[in-house]
Amino acid sequence: MSGFPARVAELAGVGTERVERLAGGDLSEVLLVCRPDGSAVVAKGGPAIGIEAAMLRALAAAGAPVPAIEGEHDGVLLLDHVENDGLFSTRAWSDIGARVADLHARRGPSYGWPADYSLGSVHLDNREGDDWRAFWAEQRLTSAAALLDRPWRERVDRLAANLPGLLPAAPFPSLLHGDLWSGNILVRDGRLAALVDPACYYGHAEADLAMLTLFDTPPEPFWSAYGPLEAGWSERRPIYQLFPALVHLRLFGSAYAGLVERLLAAAGA
Repeated sequence: MSGFPARVAELAGVGTERVERLAGGDLSEVLLVCRPDGSAVVAKGGPAIGIEAAMLRALAAAGAPVPAIEGEHDGVLLLDHVENDGLFSTRAWSDIGARVADLHARRGPSYGWPADYSLGSVHLDNREGDDWRAFWAEQRLTSAAALLDRPWRERVDRLAANLPGLLPAAPFPSLLHGDLWSGNILVRDGRLAALVDPACYYGHAEADLAMLTLFDTPPEPFWSAYGPLEAGWSERRPIYQLFPALVHLRLFGSAYAGLVERLLAAAGA
């Protein structure tokens, strides 16, 4: 064993036989380290582990459960391993709804985040500003579509130009997880155990909800616990879902072309 796994073993003070690759980790290298005392730690690699650590601390400060940070090293983030039974019961969904609502109640100074970030090879321009429509148009939609073929880019550009009539000018700048789907939600014993792999920024809470409903179908207990939605949510949802769909098209290829097409049509582009 060499490279990243060997370095993780050295940092954790264990032999390399106690290091294994963790399921998931589509966008970064993720390892599980099992210590002789029975405890476990997760090691993540990458150039932006300091930014991820800051995001986890922001989520924790807002009351969201996250893995405790054991240490930050050059290119390696060590996190406590959180047990996950994967059982999304109605009780678990209710707890998730309540905790996400608490997260979204945390107000930011503006839209964006103090540092840029990335989802795999897709750069996230998090420059802070006070114009939400411009942020979503320029720093999410057209930015994500920039390297796609021209027909995709032109349709996204048309939609971005129409956002003043489609999105609110100044929604509450909520603290967002930024990549909220069931794969980044750990549950145990009918409760939310942890939110992981954040891509935080401050923005319209509906962006998180749209991401959550892109690949998952939260049941009624989630929505009851989360609270009332703003009027027009269903019309805005495809606009917010388009961004993660574009990211998936960029990262994983043509399997997501149909999803992007459907969302562009639903958004009127």
